[in-house]
Amino acid sequence: MPKKIYLFATSKSKYAINVKSLDVRYLKPDIDFSKYDHLIITSKQTVKALEQHDKKDFINIPALCVSIKTAVAYKEFGGIVLAVGDGYGDNLAKNIKEFPKETKWLYLRAELIASDFVKRSQDEGYKIDDEILYVSECSKEILDTRVNDDSTLIFTSPSSVECFLKNNSIHPDAKIIVIGTTTAKSLPEGIKYIISEKTSIESCIELALSL
Repeated sequence: MPKKIYLFATSKSKYAINVKSLDVRYLKPDIDFSKYDHLIITSKQTVKALEQHDKKDFINIPALCVSIKTAVAYKEFGGIVLAVGDGYGDNLAKNIKEFPKETKWLYLRAELIASDFVKRSQDEGYKIDDEILYVSECSKEILDTRVNDDSTLIFTSPSSVECFLKNNSIHPDAKIIVIGTTTAKSLPEGIKYIISEKTSIESCIELALSL
């Protein structure tokens, strides 16, 4: 009998037991978008959060998107994609360096972030402001979930790891798949894991099915 696959994410897959990892609360800070040349968007949740704002204020400002998936979501929303990163927030500093230091960036983000690419870029003289557009909290669903066996566990963010571990420990024989290196760093020391080839849920599921 194949092992059960648990997917801890805000998206779903028909091949897994889907456990929503986070509840998201959107905010509407007062933002003067006219001050900025470019936006930085690192999640599809940011795109959803922008629905709280008047589209005409920002829709013509090109955005640096963290991944292809985020870029597609922003294009479908009607936005202009400036450039697309490799899926890792940490590496966005490389994209930012391709533009003059005089460029004015606005990073639209979650309350809690795992990457320090903005701080590193600011330290090198790049002009980046940020605004918090949403707050993520552990969902009741993940807090109520119990996994006590050697299933395959897929974690798609550092917060999905943290929320799972509030009421669970990781079985020594469980197979652990993470969507990227930042998520991997959130695992307890000594836990063995596999990083998916691409930073996408589809890639994680494909890997889980192959184990």
